[in-house]
Amino acid sequence: MASPNGLVCFTNCLIPQEDGTLIEQDVWFNEQSGIILDAQLNGAYNFDFSVYESDESYREGMKMVAERIIETGVTSLLPTLITQEKALYPKILSLLQPFSTSKSATLLGWHAEGPFINNAKRGAHASPFLLPAPEGTKSFEDIYGAQNLAENEDWLMSGGGQAGVRMITAAPEIDGVMNAIGELSKRGIVFSIGHSTASSEVATSAVRYGAGLITHLFNAMPQLHHRDPSIIGLLGASPHLSSPLSPLPPYPPRKSPTSTPNGSVPAAIYTDILHSSEAFDSTITPPLSPFNYASPTSTTRSLSSGVVTPLKMSRSELHLEKGQVTDMAFVRPFYGLIVDGIHSHPNSVRLAYSAHPDGCVLITDAQKILDPNLRDGTYEWRDGQRFVKEGYKLYLEGTNTLAGSVVTMDACVRNFSRFTGCSLGEAIKCATFNPAKCLGLENRKGTLRPGADADFVVLDRQGRVLNTWVKGKEAWAKHL
Repeated sequence: MASPNGLVCFTNCLIPQEDGTLIEQDVWFNEQSGIILDAQLNGAYNFDFSVYESDESYREGMKMVAERIIETGVTSLLPTLITQEKALYPKILSLLQPFSTSKSATLLGWHAEGPFINNAKRGAHASPFLLPAPEGTKSFEDIYGAQNLAENEDWLMSGGGQAGVRMITAAPEIDGVMNAIGELSKRGIVFSIGHSTASSEVATSAVRYGAGLITHLFNAMPQLHHRDPSIIGLLGASPHLSSPLSPLPPYPPRKSPTSTPNGSVPAAIYTDILHSSEAFDSTITPPLSPFNYASPTSTTRSLSSGVVTPLKMSRSELHLEKGQVTDMAFVRPFYGLIVDGIHSHPNSVRLAYSAHPDGCVLITDAQKILDPNLRDGTYEWRDGQRFVKEGYKLYLEGTNTLAGSVVTMDACVRNFSRFTGCSLGEAIKCATFNPAKCLGLENRKGTLRPGADADFVVLDRQGRVLNTWVKGKEAWAKHL
């Protein structure tokens, strides 16, 4: 219902709150009154953000994806650029700037996934293009371009800021990466741990220095081990380990028996990058044996370009307050989850959510074949390869090798509710408020707070998209 002053009212609604509850009430809005946000999208509708042919075709592809993705309920997204040849970054980054039209999702900048990742967990990233960061932050500036790295004020999105890098996925154990985390985080860039073999100590140090997210949890990282839970263990980080009474010495970083100091792996165990999923492991994770620890390295040296998070010491004595968790020395990071039932088992999804519900961020990590209207079948990929789509499963023709995700965000929300047993409102929170808060945008995106952008999606009570609104106007509606 519209009023003479331009306000629009929805009646008999269940409105999601920031804590995941649903409240039945009417809602009024105008252009200043946002919802589903995908923080990791590699492409869609046969366009790949990591493939450049010409400026014109790239701009057309960006616009097409932004205008069509709203049918899945997504109103904001971070296009993801995987590891490239160094010379291609300036060309692509000059195009991947914040962008939107009157009837499109907002491209918030871009997510740089690589090249500062571990070769042993590279997935579909091209091994020859992976790099260390020997000069810390300067190495990141040299690759991405200092002018492309976001500053805090760029997140306001009001002045059409030109800086493009909003999120960086890197492996903290790679030479020089730990040195850059503090400065990048201070600038407002989200540092995400991913494609990494980091031990528990290294992963914890990265969070202490400012890392705020884990990229596609469970994929391209060591699997959970009870003696060294590694990156996954951050979800259950124990305050005891920072207590002065802890009898356990901190674990020093471990060295993989199959890795060289810069994270590379011998050629004998390379896997063809065309035959591996971007999120899945390309090599078998080395055993996490407690007898395989090396002496302390990167986490004990001076981090000249980083800012150390002040240590908040845990209580030195046991307390008697039921339900009160002992003070933590750091804030647990957010974590991205691909909830297609393929990249992570439903039990794993529920385990993660049970451990850290407020940190869950739903992502699609979808490839260019993403299209909810595309039928199952065989399709061209690249370099003469073809892939087969069967529902949400995408694999290379003639193999069982997964080639990425084709799940839509609205399907992730429905799956998440089914897998975890949580309410639809709680699942919606993981695709709206949580990612917006992770990016520091909760006053503009992912909420219905006064003054937030009037970008939102209307779902039925089964979580299916009925229509999507952009800037206070209906931009897409399902044909009934």
